[in-house]
Amino acid sequence: MSDPRYSTLDHPVLDFAFECRLQFTRVFAVPNVHNGGFRSAVLVDQGHFEGPRLRGKAVPNSGGDYAHFRDDDTAVFDARYLLETDDGEIIYMQNKGYLWGRKPDSMQRLRAWAFEDGPPVAHEDYYLRAQPTFETSKGKYDWMTRHVFIGVGERKPDGNFVRYYALT
Repeated sequence: MSDPRYSTLDHPVLDFAFECRLQFTRVFAVPNVHNGGFRSAVLVDQGHFEGPRLRGKAVPNSGGDYAHFRDDDTAVFDARYLLETDDGEIIYMQNKGYLWGRKPDSMQRLRAWAFEDGPPVAHEDYYLRAQPTFETSKGKYDWMTRHVFIGVGERKPDGNFVRYYALT
């Protein structure tokens, strides 16, 4: 019998690793890019993370999220920044993923919420998923460099909240 704590071909197992709340207040845009849509950049101002095996803060101004908003109104994001654990370790995080609306006007409402102080958008109205990878020093946190992670996220008026799970 297989160990239920580990994934099998027929039964993937996700283990909660941590949640991360990042705040972005500086926004830049490159409109009308050559491959369609536009590019945006939101820079990490502050944030924090915590989970069963690590906790700490996002290093302010250590990076940001550089999303390409395609013509189909899907945001393909590529975020890179540093996390600092409570015990002083630095973790490099690269986070790729997608944000798209489940309803025809969801992305327009999300942009208005994020950039124009518009009303909040219900989580069920959009899809925000992430695929992070990590670089750490050898030691206490290098388990993060040997697992596949997924994140399920939620937009906030000034950033993102994402819960990350390791595929065991």
